Amino acid sequence: MSSPCSRRCRLAFTLVELLVVVAIIGALAALLLPAVQAARESARRSQCAAQIKQLALAVLNYESAVKELPASGIAAIEIEDEVEIFNPHGGKQFSWIVALLPYMEQAALASRFDMNRPVDFQRSNPQAETIPALNCPSDEAGGRFYLHPPPVAGMPARVFAKGNYAAYTSPFHIDLQMLYRGAFISGGQPMSAIEDGAVNTLAIAEVRTLDRDDDWRGAWAVPWPGASLLAFDMHPQGWDPGHGHSAGEVYAVMMNAPYRANPDSVGKTQTPNCQGPNKDTFNRCADDELYEAAEAGRMPCMWPGVAPGLTGHMSAAPRSLHPGGVNVAYLDGHVQFLVNHVDEFVMAYSISVNDGSTESPVE
Repeated sequence: MSSPCSRRCRLAFTLVELLVVVAIIGALAALLLPAVQAARESARRSQCAAQIKQLALAVLNYESAVKELPASGIAAIEIEDEVEIFNPHGGKQFSWIVALLPYMEQAALASRFDMNRPVDFQRSNPQAETIPALNCPSDEAGGRFYLHPPPVAGMPARVFAKGNYAAYTSPFHIDLQMLYRGAFISGGQPMSAIEDGAVNTLAIAEVRTLDRDDDWRGAWAVPWPGASLLAFDMHPQGWDPGHGHSAGEVYAVMMNAPYRANPDSVGKTQTPNCQGPNKDTFNRCADDELYEAAEAGRMPCMWPGVAPGLTGHMSAAPRSLHPGGVNVAYLDGHVQFLVNHVDEFVMAYSISVNDGSTESPVE
């Protein structure tokens, strides 16, 4: 006969048994956690894809009503060497998203914009409003803002809310969008101008935001590089600008020719989540602290080193925190996942609207 004490002792856990159980639970949790995180990211990626599709459909509704695609932005157009240059930092500086607001169920917000005043001089600060439909949950852009230096000395800085979607304006540079056209260009263009077909034309992609108020990337109300506009930085083929000819003369000669990608640009383009050598270009990246923070966040930037204009080489890459690539929308409204290692020629021709190519990058 066993004693009551011995029976009680057999029913209890020993310290070794308890430690084994804890270790097993820890191992199971370690195995389960990545799966849970992957499932959550898959859901976030799906939500971002649904949002970019709705944005593309809003573009189509705009085109149906206005009979042309939204303008890339309302900004200054300058003439240099007989070439029209888009200067996103001149003029009233409204983005294509501002024009699209009534087609995104944001008519009330749209009515707060005074289109007779520059975007950084609005009375009710509509540009500071966070729009949930523009925020991908993977990036957590909601609640992030860019502080723009005041247009008049002595005034407070202007606040710009951030989002996660930007439009393609050129396979080359944002400033040269009038020569080498993407879907969104200054002044807008009819759907009939999309010579390669809406189903083959890359229109909108995701962008990331940096949690700093001196980094403008993602600022949805302005037509700046990486804010609401993207360009691929695949240079066009053309004759040598040497022999006494300026770059402007080269572009002027080529301005009526179909876009042809230059093999010399391979490895230097703004592919999804690009880490260089060409990086997102904007002037405030001249600040060392911002430059280092951007590098650490894997969304590098650089200062163009020149004033906006013909040699401004303005471009920016699509970016996301989805593993392996970004969500993109085409001009017909369909959505794809564009991988980081996409073929550079195919991507360039998917952005251009007049190259004669009907290839599209695929997942």
